[in-house]
Amino acid sequence: MQTDDLKDVLAAVRDFVRTEVVPLEEQIDERNEIPAEIVEACKKMGLYGFTIPEEYGGLGLTASEEVQLVFELGWTTPALRSLFGTNNGIAGHVLLEGGTDEQKAEWLPKLASGEVTASFGLTEADAGSDPSSLTTTARRDGDGWVINGSKRYITNSPVADVIMVFARTNPDAPGNRGISTFLVPRETPGLSIGPKDHKMGQFGAWTADVYLDDVRVPASAVIGGEGGVDNGFRIAARCLAHGRVHIAALCVGMAARLVEESVEFARTREAGGKPIATFQLVQGLIADSVTDHLAGRALVVETARAFDAGTDTIAGPSAAKYFCSEMVGRVADRAVQVHGGAGYMRGVAVERFYRDARLFRIYEGTSQIQQVIIARSALGPAARA
Repeated sequence: MQTDDLKDVLAAVRDFVRTEVVPLEEQIDERNEIPAEIVEACKKMGLYGFTIPEEYGGLGLTASEEVQLVFELGWTTPALRSLFGTNNGIAGHVLLEGGTDEQKAEWLPKLASGEVTASFGLTEADAGSDPSSLTTTARRDGDGWVINGSKRYITNSPVADVIMVFARTNPDAPGNRGISTFLVPRETPGLSIGPKDHKMGQFGAWTADVYLDDVRVPASAVIGGEGGVDNGFRIAARCLAHGRVHIAALCVGMAARLVEESVEFARTREAGGKPIATFQLVQGLIADSVTDHLAGRALVVETARAFDAGTDTIAGPSAAKYFCSEMVGRVADRAVQVHGGAGYMRGVAVERFYRDARLFRIYEGTSQIQQVIIARSALGPAARA
């Protein structure tokens, strides 16, 4: 995207987030729902397809451009970003990374416009960050496949029009091998969605279990066609790597908001007849959070640059996601501390962000999984001896 065009997009998103969404944050948290007018505005702004190539109706942002946009989205409730996060991220990238030309042509324009919402069906009750224990199966049946199993905590599944389902297609293959990805439309017989999960935070971002009971799909539903059979884990890994850069940027955006909330509170809150900003221990909390935010931002910018260049598409995204998800937790904790008792009260932004931030250390690979990826990249074969 041209520099001036990107500046215009960033300015429009910043204005939208701060003038239209921020005033609704408490309502979104209480009602567990994004207002319909906000959803429609996101579609009109192209937010459902900012990573999808322009040839399919998206904005076609590079990773370096994407993280700048996500910094702006992180200023408000992460439920906003979640509306279109799966279309741009792990679900949409299943098609971008492994789809056939026909699959891309049919589905990517619908994802980019927001006509269709996609979900990423990988996680199971006993298979989270490690897909090797995945138990959902798909067996050949005539000229199609029959899928059985269930998925857990699937983002946007209550409103999804299509789910990218990962299933074991070769039960004899070891570990992560023998897994394929299937494009399963919502109306397919045998597919059902459980009730919405009641989470600690991120209200307005819906997740639920997905059940597949003798779900029959044609051969054309395999992502990548016949060449995609037993190749699902490779697709998942590449999608998750991109998603980790995205989540890291979101955490940086949230940290920026938390620093702002902390600074403004410290400037205006008085104790003993003077602003608490004059207290050096409060200054120390602020300084640590400013430093954390700046370090996270610099790491994400460099990680996105390397991702675009293809020089680091594994360890860098893991390091950025690991550091930034832990970082925003620290910044949120300090923000509550600076606010004192007020920071523990519902209706105060830092209390909500404190709850919202906790999830980032878990999804798209826990912090512990990121440690393993980073260490194995650094140590090489010695880590597997």
